[in-house]
Amino acid sequence: MSTMTVRLPESLHDQLKDLAKAEGISINQFLVVAAAEKMSALKTVEFLESEAKLASRKGFKSVLRKVPDVQPDEADRL
Repeated sequence: MSTMTVRLPESLHDQLKDLAKAEGISINQFLVVAAAEKMSALKTVEFLESEAKLASRKGFKSVLRKVPDVQPDEADRL
């Protein structure tokens, strides 16, 4: 486990304290979860962009041709 010192504006620190308390966790745990969520979001975008570069219109149309031409179930209709 690593230790890191972070300088925060007082107003942000106060809000973090309140939110962490409302969640029933420490400020440290709140920041760990927030960092993990942000990293996950950025990694997801990175993954999707790399996958999109591998895509082709021809492959997309090939997959669409395999989708049956049927009406959606009643529960799925708008």
